[in-house]
Amino acid sequence: MDDSRTLPEYVRHWAETTPDRRAFTFVEHPVPNARGIHRTLTWRRLDQRVRAVAARLAEEAEPGARVALLCPQGLDYVTGFLAALTAGLVAVPLYPPGLPGQGDRLVGVLADARPAAVVTTSPALEQVAEHCERANVAVIAADLVPDSAARDRPAPVPDPGTTAYLQYTSGSTRAPAGVEITHANVAANARQALTAYGADTDPVTCVGWLPLYHDMGLVLSVAAPVVRGLLSVLMDPAAFLHEPARWLRLLAAHPRTVSAAPNFAYDYCAAAVTEAQKADLRLDGVAALINGSEPVRPATADRFHAAFAAQGLAADTHCPSYGLAEATVFVSAARPGEPLRRFTLDRDALAAGKALPARPDDPHGVPLAGCGTPAGQEVRVVDPVSCAVLSDGEVGEIRVRGPNVGRGYWNGGEHFGEHSGGWLRTGDLGTVLDGQLIVTGRLKDLIVVDGRNHYPQDVEATVQEAHPAVRRDRLAAFGTAGDDGERVVVVAEHTRAARFAEIDVPALARAVRAAVSVRHGLRLADVVLVPPGTVPRTSSGKVSRALTRARYLAGAYPAEGAR
Repeated sequence: MDDSRTLPEYVRHWAETTPDRRAFTFVEHPVPNARGIHRTLTWRRLDQRVRAVAARLAEEAEPGARVALLCPQGLDYVTGFLAALTAGLVAVPLYPPGLPGQGDRLVGVLADARPAAVVTTSPALEQVAEHCERANVAVIAADLVPDSAARDRPAPVPDPGTTAYLQYTSGSTRAPAGVEITHANVAANARQALTAYGADTDPVTCVGWLPLYHDMGLVLSVAAPVVRGLLSVLMDPAAFLHEPARWLRLLAAHPRTVSAAPNFAYDYCAAAVTEAQKADLRLDGVAALINGSEPVRPATADRFHAAFAAQGLAADTHCPSYGLAEATVFVSAARPGEPLRRFTLDRDALAAGKALPARPDDPHGVPLAGCGTPAGQEVRVVDPVSCAVLSDGEVGEIRVRGPNVGRGYWNGGEHFGEHSGGWLRTGDLGTVLDGQLIVTGRLKDLIVVDGRNHYPQDVEATVQEAHPAVRRDRLAAFGTAGDDGERVVVVAEHTRAARFAEIDVPALARAVRAAVSVRHGLRLADVVLVPPGTVPRTSSGKVSRALTRARYLAGAYPAEGAR
């Protein structure tokens, strides 16, 4: 098929060539331990709904105007997104008001994007209309637009070089910024991901619970299936969190499934799915499980495989991956069918910018997973100051060049790569070893004490192993300015199973300080233990170290925390 096609053209193509084939299925889970209620759109029906909503949007907004998607996860989200693109508008994937911890972000993004219209659904209409009352924008419930709205009105063919949507960054290291993703960018990245995960030649089923306002959720669950004409099966993120076995049941129910989840989700499944829930699962049909966390921990892949090996899950389905919103999402990935590439690196050498191998049992070793190789784009590692290209084994800033790299930040002026030969500065640190891209951390998150670099996620890994009351992946290590140089602080949630009053907080603090001192040679200036849900997270579920640091400095954490 013509590689210059846009997503609206692909939808039309599949509606004409395979009209009755299933395109998207959304599975609702109103009660526990059930298969769920399946609602499906065929390609013909999807095309009808997209054209109807696109015509309605065209009545409210001129081509190039922004349309904010404040829909719950579901088929109307897919329809609304594709309708905005079909109408020549710029979609802004968001979420309805009320998402815990994300209210300020929603207000800020809407103020930045200045949408001419908002798409939602009838159940959320009242709440969304109230939220947008002062903005004076049209609020349209996608499910209330009749099919007749299309009126056989021909939709314009989008220019591949124009902006299709604004993908707002998660805000883990800075205020959320809208990345301008063109029609050509998203189609190219969908094809790159399909190639990397073996779905470009063999049919697969995309199964996903990642929110569609998240870059990986949008590309893997919407763009890639549209480009390849694949079935995409969706569920709500809350349904996964309430009962993770639901995700595994959907993986088992479809042939050659491809899915993505952050590192915590694999640990969560390994710990929370019961033997009774495993009994009827067969996971030998899973083709690829994408892990795009920061960082990808080999031990997590091991725990997940050990938990579900008896259900037929192959060890070579785990695919550590790397990407970012500025490159649409996908950059590099381990390929399915290949064993996980493991690297144990010397911690002291890594702090000095060198990736030197260490023994797997070395207490000063840092275990990391290789994130494979890029597909359809170029990656190199450079010195972040001089921009000199570094040799394999030297740690520097990862840079990316390819047809998937976005235009630039909305309202930001300069385009990505404008003064660097088209190379995108990612702000991520990494190296290449044995042909594998290894991501070591974020440049802005780096903690520098007495001239030595320390990766916060490395410190956090030590902290969460130091005491059983520390909640895994719900903590932040960061530096703050002190009278005698950089102070290192850890803010950590305690587990839900532990009551604060029953925790020996001074003993926990001593255990954490001792472990960090021995492993990293660091003195922690402060250890703060806080209740579950207190450490802020981004819209994509990552811990926001920047916001945690800001809250700590503002005195937002309780004085009774460990000090």
